[in-house]
Amino acid sequence: MGTQKLSALLWEERELLELLVFKLEEEQLLLTSGKSRWLQHATREVEQVLERLRAAALGRTVAVATLASDWGTAEDATLRELVAAAPPGPWTDIFAAHLQAMTDLTLKIRDLRDVNEQFLRAAARSAQETLAGLNTESDTYTASGTAASSAAGARLVDQAL
Repeated sequence: MGTQKLSALLWEERELLELLVFKLEEEQLLLTSGKSRWLQHATREVEQVLERLRAAALGRTVAVATLASDWGTAEDATLRELVAAAPPGPWTDIFAAHLQAMTDLTLKIRDLRDVNEQFLRAAARSAQETLAGLNTESDTYTASGTAASSAAGARLVDQAL
């Protein structure tokens, strides 16, 4: 029974990893299209999926501890160690397939995270350069509505008035 429960938890975790890949790709599309208005929503969704993954990992840890005692391995065994300790039969292949799929998804997530981080750094650098290039002097307007320059420098004053 412990093997079926662990397999079901691994499926759930794989689905969450796939959802995380989707959310990171969605975030990347927003970054590349310049739609930064929606970026905070996408980031929040990524954080929500990460929170669900943490909860799923806790459930998996409990299930592994239960199964590990049955299979004679350490309670904190990794999935790779559990595959090595599995008795002959279908569960070795099932857990090995879970391990391979989760490894592949983790690599995709890492790559997406790195690319998104590069886009964010470039956007932040661009914003800083834009702000640095802005004229920080405040101009005022004359009574006629034209801009009055506040440039300091030599001025001619006609005292004949």
